[in-house]
Amino acid sequence: MSGHSKWATTKHKKAVIDAKRGKLFAKLIKNIEVAARMGGGDPGGNPTLYDAIQKAKKSSVPNDNIDRAVKRGSGAEAGGAEYQTIMYEGYGPNGVAMLVECLTDNRNRAAADVRTAMTRNGGSLADPNSVAYLFNRKGVIVVAKEQDGKSLSEDDVMEAVLEAGADEVNDLGDSWEVVTEATDMVAARTALQDAGIDYDSADVQFVPSMTVELDADGAAKIFRLIDALEDSDDVQNVYANFDVSDEIMAEVG
Repeated sequence: MSGHSKWATTKHKKAVIDAKRGKLFAKLIKNIEVAARMGGGDPGGNPTLYDAIQKAKKSSVPNDNIDRAVKRGSGAEAGGAEYQTIMYEGYGPNGVAMLVECLTDNRNRAAADVRTAMTRNGGSLADPNSVAYLFNRKGVIVVAKEQDGKSLSEDDVMEAVLEAGADEVNDLGDSWEVVTEATDMVAARTALQDAGIDYDSADVQFVPSMTVELDADGAAKIFRLIDALEDSDDVQNVYANFDVSDEIMAEVG
């Protein structure tokens, strides 16, 4: 899990500055639109929308784009699409279990994109519920260690979130990862804010209950498959149960 978290953190930083910036922006905007449609356009009364907006802001999405997405989603402005969430299950190279979460207005296009990416990169789709049992739905909050010139210790973070139902705090190198039950994520995020601690992202994710250790060749293959999947506009998130050591991470680059 730790290796996968490090990869997720690395990709988050890279995505902000690389050539896929437009794609990342589009996915963050889509999240905002759907959150506003589901729970209304007031971030104060819609925690999912609040977190979607915060994530977009931290990835430098312009405020105008964010405001328009909220308006489209809440019905205050025309033009919003009817998105639906679809979860595909499958296996990558080396038997890595994968969940591919799509947010799409065209089910057929999303299915074709996922199938093509899988078959071209050594993966295969699996039957519903054949992979999902290997993952648990968890709240995941990422907190930068360096904040306002001060260094946050594990104890600082744990002290802030323990009463709010946090299960564990993991070391991701230059960040701390707080893991909670999915239902406790907002409470833990609020507890951090109350303690004056800023956070990079707060999401409900699918966290693997067991992992497959990969060598450099296996890591390169799974990263290639994840890149191909994430290249689809319909794919919002990819979850996989691999683990990669720091040494192999550095080797694969």
